[in-house]
Amino acid sequence: MEIRRSLVAACTPDEMFSRVEDLACYPEWMRMVHGVTPDASVGPGEAMAWDVELRAQVGPFARSKRLRMVRTEHDVPNRVAFERSELDERSHSVWVLRATIDPAPQGKTGQTGLTMELNYGGGLWTGAVLGRVLDDEVRRGSETLRQLVTDMPTR
Repeated sequence: MEIRRSLVAACTPDEMFSRVEDLACYPEWMRMVHGVTPDASVGPGEAMAWDVELRAQVGPFARSKRLRMVRTEHDVPNRVAFERSELDERSHSVWVLRATIDPAPQGKTGQTGLTMELNYGGGLWTGAVLGRVLDDEVRRGSETLRQLVTDMPTR
């Protein structure tokens, strides 16, 4: 499953990037990211990693998934990517999240564009109902993020 969403907000590229470069910030604007903790096993010189819990409600039922994500690209303030990287040596489904910043989308000065891409290769979040729930969560998260960066006090 691939999801790609874009938004434009009245903020600087640095302000937008500060919200997407650290997974620990995601619970503030993405409701389905239930919890994030930095991975304490990461040593000096290694890429940053986080233990992430995703959770979505489907009627009376909740689906959750825990995974370890590593930041595999960090080009400030242009692009960041995270990939699933478990330490248990078992085979796991692919999770790749990329965020790309556009400093002046369609020539709009004073605004910044963001494109988020999620590539998911598992079966837990697929199907019509769960796919719709995931899509709704991403849409709500995009609106919350837009509001957060627009209201930042550093402007």
